[in-house]
Amino acid sequence: MQDPRLSLKVRLRAAAIELLRDAAKTSWDLFKVMVPILIATKILQELDVIKYFGQALGPVMGLVGLPGEMGLVWATAMLVNLYGGMAVYVSLAPGLAAPLTAAQMTVLTTMMLLAHGLPIECRICQKAGARFRAMLALRVLGALLLGWLLHVAYRGFGALGGPAVTVWRQKAGDSWAVAQARNLLWIFLIILVLLSVLRVLKKLGVTDQLTRALEPGLRALGMSRAAAPITVIGMTMGLSYGGGLIIREARSGRLGARDVFFSLALMSLCHSLIEDTIIMMALGGHWSGVLVARAVFALIAVFVLVRLLAGVGDARFSRLFCRPGGPG
Repeated sequence: MQDPRLSLKVRLRAAAIELLRDAAKTSWDLFKVMVPILIATKILQELDVIKYFGQALGPVMGLVGLPGEMGLVWATAMLVNLYGGMAVYVSLAPGLAAPLTAAQMTVLTTMMLLAHGLPIECRICQKAGARFRAMLALRVLGALLLGWLLHVAYRGFGALGGPAVTVWRQKAGDSWAVAQARNLLWIFLIILVLLSVLRVLKKLGVTDQLTRALEPGLRALGMSRAAAPITVIGMTMGLSYGGGLIIREARSGRLGARDVFFSLALMSLCHSLIEDTIIMMALGGHWSGVLVARAVFALIAVFVLVRLLAGVGDARFSRLFCRPGGPG
């Protein structure tokens, strides 16, 4: 008669091996997107090309009430990531003619949250089945619109007129290669933990309960129940960390083209609700913009998109907004 403890040990070992294999495959799908873009961006930084993007954005900054120098901060955030934009801001802040107010910093950080890491994150959306240019336009134009709305609102109500308080400080670190290797390792570990948690939650029935809870809200936006899991992953974990899982779910064929696009649109405008929000508040952004306004704007924007595109035929919708051939 087989020892039940031995049988349990064998099953646990098999489950652990399967989990590691799934985490490695998911991470590899993500790293194939990230690594080439990280290298290309580093080359652009070393060639000092990014500053030209900042100069081009200088006049645009005036529309949202920011000094022209902040164009370089936003350009760096869009081409690299939030941390790159933060590093540029810390280096530029001492030379500004006047310190940014809390309102100005909230506008800047909110715009950074809506549009950052675009080469990687838009490529992830493309791998999941959306058009790269559609996601790029949505995030850049969305960031500009929300930045302008916040600027008008804060100025109109005379809110957050005091100086911004920045608690984040740049510190010396390892070489670029070591730092990126550490980031990739952390992403793998996060994916491993996430897969483990998702399996436990599915086993306990929590995933089904969460999906049912999200169903009314998603239906109000025009999305199906099947879109709930990847939407939750993207909004909580972010497109970079959850990207591999998003790609895999989209490849499964359980989601239609519209569900994939609108889910990715919502995630793109509002993701990493906890981590990124805390980071931008540490830089000086106010919660009213980086959390509340961002979430409300994302929901309204997707609601409007769903309604505007409802009359577009499936063939034309796929041609305009979906990657040819679907997820890949």
